Amino acid sequence: MVYRNPNVTKLPFLTSDIAPIDAVLRASPEDFEVEEVPAYTPSGTGDHVLAFIEKRELTTREALRRICEAVGADLAQAGWAGLKDRHAVTRQWVSLFGVAPERLRELEFEGLRVLEAARHPHKLRTGHLRANRFRIRLRKVDLSGIERLREVLNRIESLGLPNYYGEQRFGRGGDNADRALRWVLGKSRPPRKAFNRKLEMSALQSELFNRCVAERVTDAALGRVYRGDLMKRHDTGGLFAVQDDLEEARARADRWEISPTGPIFGAKMRWPEGEARLREEALLRSVELTPDHLLKWKRIAPGTRRFVRVSLPKTAVSVIDNTVELDFTLPAGAYATILLREIRKQDASAPRTS
Repeated sequence: MVYRNPNVTKLPFLTSDIAPIDAVLRASPEDFEVEEVPAYTPSGTGDHVLAFIEKRELTTREALRRICEAVGADLAQAGWAGLKDRHAVTRQWVSLFGVAPERLRELEFEGLRVLEAARHPHKLRTGHLRANRFRIRLRKVDLSGIERLREVLNRIESLGLPNYYGEQRFGRGGDNADRALRWVLGKSRPPRKAFNRKLEMSALQSELFNRCVAERVTDAALGRVYRGDLMKRHDTGGLFAVQDDLEEARARADRWEISPTGPIFGAKMRWPEGEARLREEALLRSVELTPDHLLKWKRIAPGTRRFVRVSLPKTAVSVIDNTVELDFTLPAGAYATILLREIRKQDASAPRTS
């Protein structure tokens, strides 16, 4: 699958002063491994079953469809914490209703197997995970670039990774955000299916959020705290606006206790205050949108806040011949492809520069 979203391609790099490291990405699915760190484990009782699956060359929805067909479960009642890449080896939790854990543990298809299964009272919902662990191999690396690669990682470990949405968010053709904007402005008809309306609206929200982050990266202000900013606590997720406590907030941001947030525009989104709000209102107007447009679509796009940066703990780097293996963990919702983009200075869909 190749995504081509020019709006992602044009996003500024946090490490733009460091030359790209040329490498081959995803020569095989095994070169991109991801494993969910769950927010909780199965309780052992209940009508739902949480299953830990491993898949290869399958989307999450396709993997669940095959499982449901095999055991006679209703796909509409299935759940997942996050959608995982198709061209990868991924291990993730899913939930099914009204099936026996023993039956699931017996399943195995080509490119799909169930590693664990146990009962739980509730359906798994999007976002019900703590983090994702990645093991990614970069092949045919010019070893003269290893020090630059380490410099990129050190910079991001210090300043944070721009929390851009990746190319996957914008659809195969990369035009979902533009399609949503047209029908939100009344210039075309919205999709008939609710799923497609939500998908395209999410792309539009993501596109505007990316522009917010891009402004901070361009201004060398990814983690900077401004008066009126809505800050979010990394431990609890609590939000608060910065006013007279500006210096204290900046010190807490330096300690990675809190970080600024950007807008996922919607009728129920909490706005920042003062100058920070004016900047976000200007961003909304730049695409001819108003709060009234958001109010009309509040059921599918209520809105929220999102960190503009995420932490990258120390990345393990190993080099064998001309292959580099990276082991790292990112918080739920962050994209490993954005880290790879900083390293290669090109989007994940680009196979190689040479």
